Amino acid sequence: METVSLLIKNAKVFNTYLKKFISGDVSVKDGRFYYIDREQNTPFHAEVVLDAQGKYMTPRLVHPHMHIESSMMTPEPFGNCVAAYGVTTIVSEPHEMANVKGTRGILEMISAAKNAPIDIFYGIPSSVPSTDERLETTGGIIDCNAMKHLLCEEDVVCVGEIMNYRQIIKENNLEITKFLKYLRQEHPGYVIEGHCPSLLNLELAKFLYLGIDGDHTEHTLEEVKQRIENGMFFEIQDKMLKPKVLEYICENQLYEYCGFVTDDTMADVLYEKGQLNYVVQQAIEVGFPLEMAIYCATYTPSRRMHLYDRGTIAPGKLADFVLLDSPSVMKPSYVYKNGVQIFNRKDRQEASISYQFPEDFYQSVRMKPVNLQDFRVMADTDKEEVTVRVIEVHPDRTQTTEKLVTMPVRDHMLDWEKSGCLLAMVLERHGKNGNIGYGFITGSCLKEGTVATTYFHDHHNLFVAGDRPMDMLLAVRRLQELQGGFLTVKDGRILAELKLPVCGILSEKGVRDTALGLKAIRESLEELGYRHDNPIMSLGTLGLPVSPALKLTDKGLVDVKRSAIVPLIVE
Repeated sequence: METVSLLIKNAKVFNTYLKKFISGDVSVKDGRFYYIDREQNTPFHAEVVLDAQGKYMTPRLVHPHMHIESSMMTPEPFGNCVAAYGVTTIVSEPHEMANVKGTRGILEMISAAKNAPIDIFYGIPSSVPSTDERLETTGGIIDCNAMKHLLCEEDVVCVGEIMNYRQIIKENNLEITKFLKYLRQEHPGYVIEGHCPSLLNLELAKFLYLGIDGDHTEHTLEEVKQRIENGMFFEIQDKMLKPKVLEYICENQLYEYCGFVTDDTMADVLYEKGQLNYVVQQAIEVGFPLEMAIYCATYTPSRRMHLYDRGTIAPGKLADFVLLDSPSVMKPSYVYKNGVQIFNRKDRQEASISYQFPEDFYQSVRMKPVNLQDFRVMADTDKEEVTVRVIEVHPDRTQTTEKLVTMPVRDHMLDWEKSGCLLAMVLERHGKNGNIGYGFITGSCLKEGTVATTYFHDHHNLFVAGDRPMDMLLAVRRLQELQGGFLTVKDGRILAELKLPVCGILSEKGVRDTALGLKAIRESLEELGYRHDNPIMSLGTLGLPVSPALKLTDKGLVDVKRSAIVPLIVE
């Protein structure tokens, strides 16, 4: 009698090629599927026998586009978390870490994933910094030579999303343009992820012509059509689960050309709702056919990333699978990786964390001492009042607008406290130049109090905004003491605090502790008047100089459309 390591009996097995469930027994040998026995009568001597009792057996979810750092967790606890949701393969693009620590940061993220219970692959960050040194100061820079070096890493499988999509289709000397030319010559067909909201017609063709053939951003139906019709792999986030988009995919049987992704998922959402399984669940609930949803969350993303050894229950493929009570409810009873159980719903517990980053990763807030004088905004004018550019925050998007506000001048300083605006500052914290960028925010943001964070896209300098300089000073000094984090302050008292000691952007705690800390920050922001679908993301992107229209970096106010620093005071 032949010996196998695992035998799963009495399962309803998802057949990827027929796209339906078939009753059978499944044997596993050396971490790979061996035989799917539809007759259920082949005798095996099995080291472990699992009676599925009619449960539904599906391949495990493969996630082709996301960012671990968005969870504010390190790779190992992140892997422990998503394993419980049935995700056993992810492709993460670590441009947040790269902006702080460059190539070293990426290599450490790769090493930190080795002890995770799932397979964590990486994409090469292609836009670090997101713009250039004129507009922002970052801790690290990824140039063409660095990209070539990362290409040789075993766990790197693609080029991460190319975000400067309008610049790259024009004549340019961008590092990513040099790298794409190198790939065409030396590695044709290499997977290249894109980020190209609103591109259509000839502009979209120019983008695709460069070999960038995947997109995960939010689109109109016409944009979706043009992407798929031109051979682009379309990655569906939860915000793209729109009836007209799904109808177009289903009516035209376009399942081969799309998959599901999360892109960014924060720790509190991870803890309360799930990760990729939550997106797939939503898709099913809004009408995406069940079998096709499973197919687009397992098989098509595997092919997209050239991971041909997984994504299906078939002989020779990796034995990554789950058992579900119901195929339409993505909450697994058991999760297996390489034929070994990594999650059992009855036995759920958080694993300890084993990876230690280098010492300097815990000392990344390298700033000169700050004092109260740093919170004065000087006005080089003899006028009694001036017009000031202000960042206006909106409740339903991360894009901002420019608002002009009149402020009085006292002793060559802006007297802003009664202007209806909060003072905002970005302090360079990578130990390079000590810059401080000054601005003001208004609109759907804080109405009182102070917020400060070192988790500030993508350059991750220290951001602080508030209504009282004393509270702002307290917040900045506390972040220096913590060596990174997120906190709120009011009337000299810290209201909520999340420590992020790894490069000022990551916690080493598990999902529960990180989620509860982040949730406290979110609730505190809302109590202080922040009104937004996602206040953490809204706040964190106030310094992202590739997202319109007016943003703040350590270099000052950035007019995103003009890609230029503009003066705070309008002449």
